[in-house]
Amino acid sequence: MASIGRASIRELHQQLIRKERSAVEITQQALDQIQALEPRLHSFLQVTTDHALEQARQVDARIAAGEDIGLLAGIPIGIKDNLCTKGIPTTCASRILENFVPPYESTVTQKLAEAGAVTVGKTNLDEFAMGGSTETSAFQLTANPWDTSRVPGGSSGGSAAAVAAGECTVSLGSDTGGSIRQPASFCGIVGMKPTYGLVSRYGLVAFASSLDQIGPFARSVEDAAILLGAIAGYDPQDSTSLKVDVPDYTQYLTTDLKGKKVGVITETFGEGLDPAVEKAVQGAIDQLKSLGAEVREISCPRFRYGIAAYYIIAPSEASANLARYDGVKYGARIPDAENLMDMYTRTRAEGFGAEVKRRIMIGTYALSAGYYDAYYLKAQKVRTLIKQDFEAAFEQVDVLVSPTAPSTAFKAGDKTTDPLSMYLIDLMTIPVNLAGLPGISVPCGFDGQGLPIGLQIIGNVLREDQVLQVAYAYEQATEWHKQSPIVK
Repeated sequence: MASIGRASIRELHQQLIRKERSAVEITQQALDQIQALEPRLHSFLQVTTDHALEQARQVDARIAAGEDIGLLAGIPIGIKDNLCTKGIPTTCASRILENFVPPYESTVTQKLAEAGAVTVGKTNLDEFAMGGSTETSAFQLTANPWDTSRVPGGSSGGSAAAVAAGECTVSLGSDTGGSIRQPASFCGIVGMKPTYGLVSRYGLVAFASSLDQIGPFARSVEDAAILLGAIAGYDPQDSTSLKVDVPDYTQYLTTDLKGKKVGVITETFGEGLDPAVEKAVQGAIDQLKSLGAEVREISCPRFRYGIAAYYIIAPSEASANLARYDGVKYGARIPDAENLMDMYTRTRAEGFGAEVKRRIMIGTYALSAGYYDAYYLKAQKVRTLIKQDFEAAFEQVDVLVSPTAPSTAFKAGDKTTDPLSMYLIDLMTIPVNLAGLPGISVPCGFDGQGLPIGLQIIGNVLREDQVLQVAYAYEQATEWHKQSPIVK
């Protein structure tokens, strides 16, 4: 049976309502693609075959009864395995949650279920979303569909690889410092981080609570806009959720950029940027000009301090959030402990991987009595300055653009012994999280080895409309998003 290929949400929807294909057939095609490719890709930690086919049968029953269905009904979707799914294991790719089955549903997965979307599985990630390559997963290494010797990016590498390879139509990831946009760039697809608070974090296993945000992966900007519209909105169960109306984001998808002001962040070019990436992004900027956009250079002087501030703030929040995994409340417990302290220490020592331990140690140190003012407080002040730089920029332009990542996908194992080198991969994306802004990565070219390159488009708070409009106009004027990997 053929795969679902590059069919969009709207195309699949039309096939369903015209009864050219059933939801069960579409779902089975996705499951067949997963079965064919997983031995090489390892995108999924759980493939929920029975659950998916039951969801598909319910959609077919609604169609047979003459009911109207929404755009996402019957659409195969992958869910990053740090989003709680009731009755389906949620591991965060960590041994400490290896056997955890949530008794409740996250808000976003609940919304998708109510929309009729079909969950085909839970995707691999860096352990507790801590990493930039999906190599810190306790269970498996996910491969990049464009070159299986390379990483798909991280932490949402499984979700990105699954969409790029056609194992599902769209997927959900979480983005703390670039974990949606960077793997989208590496895998040649669209990945969007919404404004902080636009999408409920209820049921998202916390890494750094002031930075985490859930968002969509898709093969087109329109599909990303449709999925974002389905998951966005106020949620009383999330104290950081924003009380704002959610528009139909697809209404903003136009190809005319006349009068649109685009700022190029000067600090994202120069030393450390792969020449192939720079060339592709400059080509994308020229394309925006040809579409009628007014392009100017914009300086965000504190942009490059983002990495330093992030790697104090994020580990500090992580050390507090991960204190709950102690062998008592839920998750793994090491048997035969001699006493309570022995149980604590052995459970955490054996349950957490090296990168998670590293970040817990950094965060605990930064929050300790003697160093709080010197590190954590100073990092928060820098965060405020970065936010102020963005605010000043948006007084002059509608959106900002930059490369999504300083390089294309690197080979698996290349950076595992050099954490600092790995951290620098998020150089372009981290400041967006620190300021709580929306950002999207869209394909804008390939390097000499045929590896995808991403263009990052950043908007002001709650200006997803402008981000999506610019992204869509660029996408429709180019052919990059139509390229598909051949998994070897």
